[in-house]
Amino acid sequence: MSGTTLLINLAGAIALLLWGSQMICNSLLRGFGSPLRLWLGQHLNNRWLALLCGVGITGVLQSSTAVSLMASSFTAAGTLGLAPALAVMLGANIGSTLVVQLLSLDLSLAAPVALLAGFLCLRLRDDSRFESIGAALIGLGLMLLALGTLGATLGAVEHTPVLRLVMQSLDGDLLLALLVAVVLTWMCHSSVAVVLLVASLAGTGLLSPATSMALVLGVNLGGSLPSLLGASGNVARRLPLGNLLVRLAGVALVLPWIGPLAQLEGVRQLPGALLVVYLHSVFSLVLGLLFIGFTEPMGKLLTRLLPAPPPVTDPGMPLYLDEAGLEVANIGLANAAREALRMADMLSGMLDRVLQLLRTSQVANAEQIRQIDQSLDLLSAAIRAYLADIGKEGISDQDADRSQEILLLVINLEHAGDILSSSLAQLAVRRLRRSEPFSAFELGTLVPLHQELLASLSLAVTVFLREDLATAHQLVARKENVRRLEAAAGREHFRQLREDRSAWAESGDIFQRLLRDYRRVHHHIAALAYPVLERAGERDIEHGYLGDPLAETLPGQSHDTREDSRCAS
Repeated sequence: MSGTTLLINLAGAIALLLWGSQMICNSLLRGFGSPLRLWLGQHLNNRWLALLCGVGITGVLQSSTAVSLMASSFTAAGTLGLAPALAVMLGANIGSTLVVQLLSLDLSLAAPVALLAGFLCLRLRDDSRFESIGAALIGLGLMLLALGTLGATLGAVEHTPVLRLVMQSLDGDLLLALLVAVVLTWMCHSSVAVVLLVASLAGTGLLSPATSMALVLGVNLGGSLPSLLGASGNVARRLPLGNLLVRLAGVALVLPWIGPLAQLEGVRQLPGALLVVYLHSVFSLVLGLLFIGFTEPMGKLLTRLLPAPPPVTDPGMPLYLDEAGLEVANIGLANAAREALRMADMLSGMLDRVLQLLRTSQVANAEQIRQIDQSLDLLSAAIRAYLADIGKEGISDQDADRSQEILLLVINLEHAGDILSSSLAQLAVRRLRRSEPFSAFELGTLVPLHQELLASLSLAVTVFLREDLATAHQLVARKENVRRLEAAAGREHFRQLREDRSAWAESGDIFQRLLRDYRRVHHHIAALAYPVLERAGERDIEHGYLGDPLAETLPGQSHDTREDSRCAS
């Protein structure tokens, strides 16, 4: 077999190994990422429990990078302290060694069994979680097939003069071997795959014990780089930087002693593949036990090294849309949800300034409302683009539903802000610039409507976060309160106009349009209850919410036409 053919077979086996590992990780996160993330957020306060969680989850996902992304999202959100997150990473490093030990065994018969089981899971039940399990089993089968191909190819490569020359060049320079392993692991984004490759090379006798040990140290160092380079912002970089510092300390302690260790009789008698696997396991286990007691001071040190950035001047700039979250759907959705809640806060701020505009007659409040609306539109566009990127690799049905709920919240909040800025505030300014402040009757009518909107917005946020059916019912029921307030105010206003003919007609028309705008904003807020009602079977798409005759359009659609017709009648 020619050298070119061997190189192609070797590259194909490595690619299949990486693809199988990524397939397992993505499939399990797609099917079980959301409940796993919720469970992690509730059970990671104890450092030893966090260590064990890191071991177990990495053993299942076969990716310490994915665990690092999850833990980083918790620390960035403030739901998990940096100290237990560091304990999770120490456990994740140990968990990756368990995966290497398992895959280093002779599992040739397990490959077809895993492929067959995965195929049956995909075919027997049309369920997203069964599909995720089936895809993960197929990924495991592909990894085992890749390992068989890799072993056969390396057995043939052993006798090629080019590879022997490359290995000999590494054999004399431990630092060069370490750097090669660092770069290779960073390029592959999988320490498991590179350790297995090194073990296969060592098993053929191409690597001396000292070179194998140096390569293993380089793999451990390079495995911490993808999470660090993929993070954006100081807060998100703290955890991967801490993991890198721990591994750097371990490499600095072991590297000077590689020569004497390689000369030990017990080390020389070990088969090359077992030496690689054992060193990888012992290295991570010892680091975990040594540094588990120093997670608190390390957390404080990392906080000082990477302080939180100053507040962003433009509130429309996203704070949590980390690109690393796009690789794990449930983390990306959590980031988008946090930004959507910022939009709710911004809309609440717009409502406060609208009330100040009506009460104080200060036209400068209208400019502030316009600026907040621009920021609201900017943040909405960023969230929608982020959600679109999350779905590129495919997500589970549960995550897809959550993505639609976030999108619904974003769109309705944006539309509500547009009404406040482009219509309601401008109408109020038109009155005030004619030196016609709002009367006591008008303020006495608009302020209760305003309070209804603020209360409904608070309920809408609760529905979005907790998905509570009772709160969704309460939110939709408030639409009738708003309708009654609007109708009563309209009747009383027309009665006053009939009694006082000197009142300016346009002033009355502006007041009526303000009433309508308040109700339009409330409809966009109340629409956020519909996803919960749909899941409970209390609202169908064709006829609207069964308990509310006013809800005749889909959430997010405009109610203007229906509202105008009702007002006219």
